[in-house]
Amino acid sequence: MTEYFEIHGRDCAARRGELRLDESRRTPAAVDDIVTDAGSLWHADQSVPDGDESALTVLPHRALPPGTDETVAEAFETDQPNVSSPSAAVVSPETANDYGTDAYVLAGAPGYVGHAAAFVEAVVAVREAIPDDAALYLSGVATPANVATLVYAGVDLVDEKRARARGLEGFYLTTDGEAFLEDLEELPCACPACQGGREAFTRSDCADHNAAMLRAELSRVRTRISDGRLRDYIEGQARHEAWLTAAFRRLDQQYSYIEERTPVFRRGELLAASDDALRRPEIQRFADRVTSRYERRLEAPLVLVPCSARKPYSESQSHEQFMRAIQYRGHVVSMTSPIGVVPNELETTYPAQHYDSVVTGRWTETEIDFVASVLERYLERANYDRHIAHVTGDGYRDICERVEDSLGISFEYTATDHPTTGESLSALSEALSGEDAYRKETREAATVRAIADYQFGPGAGDAVFGPGIETGGRYPSLRVTDADGTQLAAMVPQYGTLSLSMAGARAWQESDVPTKTVTIDAFVPSGSVLAPGVLDADGSIRPGDEVVFEGPKAVGVGRAAAHGRAMAESTRGVAVDVRHCEEKQ
Repeated sequence: MTEYFEIHGRDCAARRGELRLDESRRTPAAVDDIVTDAGSLWHADQSVPDGDESALTVLPHRALPPGTDETVAEAFETDQPNVSSPSAAVVSPETANDYGTDAYVLAGAPGYVGHAAAFVEAVVAVREAIPDDAALYLSGVATPANVATLVYAGVDLVDEKRARARGLEGFYLTTDGEAFLEDLEELPCACPACQGGREAFTRSDCADHNAAMLRAELSRVRTRISDGRLRDYIEGQARHEAWLTAAFRRLDQQYSYIEERTPVFRRGELLAASDDALRRPEIQRFADRVTSRYERRLEAPLVLVPCSARKPYSESQSHEQFMRAIQYRGHVVSMTSPIGVVPNELETTYPAQHYDSVVTGRWTETEIDFVASVLERYLERANYDRHIAHVTGDGYRDICERVEDSLGISFEYTATDHPTTGESLSALSEALSGEDAYRKETREAATVRAIADYQFGPGAGDAVFGPGIETGGRYPSLRVTDADGTQLAAMVPQYGTLSLSMAGARAWQESDVPTKTVTIDAFVPSGSVLAPGVLDADGSIRPGDEVVFEGPKAVGVGRAAAHGRAMAESTRGVAVDVRHCEEKQ
């Protein structure tokens, strides 16, 4: 049971937390001054340490080097003693388990530095084997340049050992690498160790500088986690060392590990500055749900249009021009990198209105390939009678032509030189001249049902809301009521999600769509459901998900503060932010 470590915030696998010692330490952090080692078991048995609440005690252990044969590692595996003070167990990827300690130390961590595949495999293996709310400590590895990537992978605790050792060896560390101290004519830093100037600067000062840079970088990383922007930072930061670039790309390939921990929406903007953004879990999740959950309900021809810089698209000048020409006679789907394709009903759903991308006027081959694959999967499910493409430019046309060849369909191209010229808009309007228009109410109902499909699962829009719903309010702040006028849900315009009422939660429970349920103990929550009160949680729950919680004394609905496995395993922290709760009679 984790008693002295608590998680306060999450950003993918990175966590912002607190070591609750006599003097609390915000994490991720360097912990040289608050870690004591109880000793190795190699030469003689060590007694169980008494420990104290002012330090994290590393329990007696055998630390095996990376690459040790699994059978050898198992033969030397040591049962960890139970202690009541803050403690850490030393584990390897082969021996990691739940020992009931507050933290776990990865044995032989320096051996993984510089080897992206081995590093990612080791960290993921240990993180998956230990309790989610325990801290992971890597000793002797952190530098100002790599610590952000370490934290992004799931590391909570580091130390200054490597940074200081490099300084004593004559290496001056910064967030973008290192330099030989002898090669520096001046010191590009204003930390206390550097204020004396280059001439009086010793290797001891260099060690102090390196440690100061590491602590400053950890502070920056904590802020990035709080803002939900660590990945944006990593995409630039990791490029200063080849193995770090490889490491975060390898983490992208560990999709289940990263996606489980990635929130369904963020407050901050998602920056797509390179092709690496296409592999972000938020992007891959959106593309997967659009092509596997979304169901087209508007009986109208497809009208493919380019995206716009302004979000949501419908508020942009270009899309207002498109809509005046279409006049509810076509189903608008936007094409964009890095998102893929965005049906009009999901234009506000994260991350469709929350991203910004680098526009050069030319699509990369990676972008074309990704968007074409998403469009192909989308069209295979959507089953349109007509396909109109109101796009120009090499990228958009290349994508459409690839999909035409792969699916054996033909697009009707209505744009000439530019999609917003009078000639192009007239051609678009003329192409739809024989089509019947659908009503605004029809589009609003299709919107809330599509969001339900995306958010809760395939078929949820019809199963949860039923056939007789009505929509009220002004888009995008829509309300959903049943035939009796009872509110079922409200659309949250900032994230394009649905917030359920108790009636909506009951409708979800009674439908055939699996409910994301958190089973709680016999109490009536007030404000939040805390982790100690959770008995079980659906493994499909992601941070930010709409969930139903239920126990012997209460049932309610709220928003998940962590992923399902973390809720079930954690002994501290918030599990669910409660919106509505009813006491059972």
